[in-house]
Amino acid sequence: MSGGTTLLNRVADFAVTRPRVVLVGAAVFLLLSVVCGYGVADQLRGLGATDPSAPSSVAARTLSADFPGSAPNLVLLVDCDRGVDAPACVADGSAVAGRLAGEASVTGVTSYWQGRSATLRSRDGRQALITARILGSELAAADQSARLAAAYDGRHGSVLVRTGGQAAVADQARRAIADDLARAELLSLPLTLAVLVLVFGSAVTALLPLAVGAIAMVGTGAVLRAVSAFADVSVFAQELSVALGLGLAIDYALFIVRRFREERPHPDAVRRAVLTAGRTVVYSAATVAVSLGALFLFPLGFLRSFAYVGVSVVLLAAVAALTVVPAALTVLGDRVDAGRLVRSSDVDGRGWTRVVIRFAPLVAILVALPLVLAALPFRDVRFGSIDDRQLSADAPARVVQQEIRDHFSGDAAGRINVLTSAPAAAVAARLATLPSVVAVTPLGRVGDTSVLAVESADDAVSPASQDLVRAIRAQHKDFPLEVAGPTAELVDAQAAVGSRLPLALACIAAATLLLVFLMTGTVLLPVKTLLLNALSLTATFGAVVWVFQDGHLSGPLGFTPVGAIDTTLPVLMFCLAFGLSMDYGLLVQSRIQEEYARTGDGREAVAVGLDRGARVVTAAAAVLVIVLVAVGTSSVLNMKMLGLGSALAIAVDATVVRCLLVPAVMVLFGRITWWSPFTREKR
Repeated sequence: MSGGTTLLNRVADFAVTRPRVVLVGAAVFLLLSVVCGYGVADQLRGLGATDPSAPSSVAARTLSADFPGSAPNLVLLVDCDRGVDAPACVADGSAVAGRLAGEASVTGVTSYWQGRSATLRSRDGRQALITARILGSELAAADQSARLAAAYDGRHGSVLVRTGGQAAVADQARRAIADDLARAELLSLPLTLAVLVLVFGSAVTALLPLAVGAIAMVGTGAVLRAVSAFADVSVFAQELSVALGLGLAIDYALFIVRRFREERPHPDAVRRAVLTAGRTVVYSAATVAVSLGALFLFPLGFLRSFAYVGVSVVLLAAVAALTVVPAALTVLGDRVDAGRLVRSSDVDGRGWTRVVIRFAPLVAILVALPLVLAALPFRDVRFGSIDDRQLSADAPARVVQQEIRDHFSGDAAGRINVLTSAPAAAVAARLATLPSVVAVTPLGRVGDTSVLAVESADDAVSPASQDLVRAIRAQHKDFPLEVAGPTAELVDAQAAVGSRLPLALACIAAATLLLVFLMTGTVLLPVKTLLLNALSLTATFGAVVWVFQDGHLSGPLGFTPVGAIDTTLPVLMFCLAFGLSMDYGLLVQSRIQEEYARTGDGREAVAVGLDRGARVVTAAAAVLVIVLVAVGTSSVLNMKMLGLGSALAIAVDATVVRCLLVPAVMVLFGRITWWSPFTREKR
């Protein structure tokens, strides 16, 4: 165990022989990351929910260049008790619109009082709309939205003005997430430390995973700051660095420290821990990184943002665990147990495992059947997009949009824009006959291109509006046209996700099979791991549909169901939860594999390996569930769904699947479980 030429040997040797160099280097890295990553939240650019190469995005760029006012991202809701056609309201409302038109960052101001459009007037005549386009990037528009809200919200003579629109939604979502992130950290860190103290039994040892987590989280902030200079990074991505940074750091550090304690009092205990547990950490990190890296295959900035975060935090957590933890153990020596508050449990947990082994067929049925039943709601999943209703019910942008839904015949900010080189009148006449169309309004012409605004009676993210976009595009056989707007972007985003999903799943499956095969040397174990993880995640998705799409538990959880799941969320949750499930699976499997290599007895290997590995996994999963539930307390629906859904997936996998279904299946397959194409010594 002293030397070697492998990279892991060299890492172990360096950490053990020069521990203070490693610790000082880690401190310097942490300091530089704090400096480089400072203010990263201000650089994150909104939602990232569109495909830049999609037809709707191409059309949107044309609109932005030639018809900037045709795609409003700012809405002013004007209330007038006397009625919006009363002389005083006409004067005051027109004055607000004129003042807004004078703003340097605003273009395309359109008000009800200009053309008396029925879609800009509420059905009861007491409210009217002013729409406009804030120029610049999504981030710049969101910042300007906050400034304009401060300037325009309130009473202006006889009218009361409130601001909303897509830019306001993006700004308020970003601010809410920043507040939620701070609260999640305050909620999760004390609970995490308490769990770590209970697991390790020592306050000093419990601080090691937190140190690794800090390196991973802060380092990822610096990476995001660098990436945001040349790529759009979604505002939602930062919260993942907290959950993953703490979760994986604790996983890896806990596994190495636990192995170190098992190897003591051997004088080479630190190096032996790195070469055994560290090998598992390497395979686990590779698997999680591949799973999250598959998000790079999707063109949507939202998903790619999580790939940047996920891959960075996984690699940083693994490197820190393999270097900082052994260096700290070397420096601390026996003092690693200083500050012992509770005594670690040495209870042999093989009793319940042997019960599982004895009744393996029954256990497999009793566990697999509920998982299959839990997955059934996923058959009825409906994909859509979460709009302003992802914000809390009292968020100003959501309140404004809800007023528009309730009192107006259309949604001017969510309208469908059609660009055509054909005669505008002929195209407008054809589009006006399509279902749910409220009005078709010519917006202007540049060169050979005309723009028509098609207003639907339905929400922009509704299935009916999506069908309307498809019906409009079907007219291309008679008229050359392009379609833009939020609904068209949603339709194209769904197409982009659907077209790339088979490739992403194939890459994850192939990489998983290969990595588990390289780690275990067996043929069946990689297949078993892949299938059981898929079963666990499908059950979780069924629960997510039941709760968030169908609205069960919406009251206690504090959200408004919209009857659909955001198109990107299942993809993100799959890659995240699958990677973490593989992480736990490999941690347990490595201990079982060691016991089998030592004894050649499959049943005993399952019992002993599961006893030693499952307790570590359960403790690590408990910490990650705490962090994800804290993320799930977010007031933003997408973050709530991601946090609580992922927490459920990890809890189910680390307990029911990992501790019951996995050993039962391994026992059922008997010796074939361990078959390998490699030549092995007969026992």
